[in-house]
Amino acid sequence: MTADPTTQPKAGEMTLIEHLTELRQRIIKCAIAIAAGAVVCLVFYNQIFDALVNPYCNALEDLDVESELLSDCVLVLREPLEGFSLVLTVAGYGGLMLAIPVVLWQAWQFIVPGLYPHEKRWAVPFVVTGALLFLFGSALAYWSVPRALGFLLDIAGPNVAPFLGPGPYLSFIIKMLVAFGLGFQFPLILILAQLIGLVTIDQLRAGRRYAIVGIVVLVAVLTPSGDPITLMVLSVPMYVFYEAAIIFGAIRARRAKKAVAEG
Repeated sequence: MTADPTTQPKAGEMTLIEHLTELRQRIIKCAIAIAAGAVVCLVFYNQIFDALVNPYCNALEDLDVESELLSDCVLVLREPLEGFSLVLTVAGYGGLMLAIPVVLWQAWQFIVPGLYPHEKRWAVPFVVTGALLFLFGSALAYWSVPRALGFLLDIAGPNVAPFLGPGPYLSFIIKMLVAFGLGFQFPLILILAQLIGLVTIDQLRAGRRYAIVGIVVLVAVLTPSGDPITLMVLSVPMYVFYEAAIIFGAIRARRAKKAVAEG
């Protein structure tokens, strides 16, 4: 018996199983890239560790606490296995950050079949822009951490000495770097949502007031500190990105109308 052609996938379309298989392959490639990045971070572990400790040292300079350990900017190791966990944390998160271009490329390749031919050409700008935004976001986090950390350490009062352990501290700063980097992917997410038809420019315009509240809540969830300095430093750029996505949608809609008018 001949199969009904209406039940067969059309040319260029994929079945659910094929989508899941492709997704698995994309995830495997991302995992390999992250693992490779982790190896690089292990090789340069000492240099990365020194760079990550600098914000803590800068924050201590503004605190009115007298102690040799604090003046030497020393992190106190409290558990035997904490050092090993520390290395894994730096390697894991560092590998993720180094693999961001690969992760973005794989995400684009998974989404691209649903786009128009002229939109598929945006692959390289998408990956490059996403990687640069992640870098800028992490750099902003690195700049803001001493200020946020100074606020968090000082709020306990002058009688509390901040003898931090390397595990909790590095977990804090690395999560801040990753959170800001991911937060700076916000405009790409909104642009992709427009490209695949999940949202329209009119919906984005109508949702401005809700977006402000949603962004603040999202930043509070993404960042490990939740202090007002961090909330402001990340929330403001994310709302600017929201407006940039609206501008992108307006330009795209104008070009589409022009193309239709020209036939």
